[in-house]
Amino acid sequence: MQDSQKDTGLKPASRRGFFLGAATAGVAAAAVTALPKIVEAPVAAAAPSLPPAPENGGGYSLSEHVKRYYKTASA
Repeated sequence: MQDSQKDTGLKPASRRGFFLGAATAGVAAAAVTALPKIVEAPVAAAAPSLPPAPENGGGYSLSEHVKRYYKTASA
């Protein structure tokens, strides 16, 4: 080590530290870019209302996602 580094107590910059800092800055930039889009999303976009459950149990109904499953499972 050089005498000037011993006096100040600073370690020389390393590649690992540089890439860690660059990755942190990249993640922060991505978060700042993505968060406004997430926050502005409409909250009222809920799932469509489902029919009431049957009184005797057996809540199976042939809904759209079940039809889609049958269609993909048969292929």
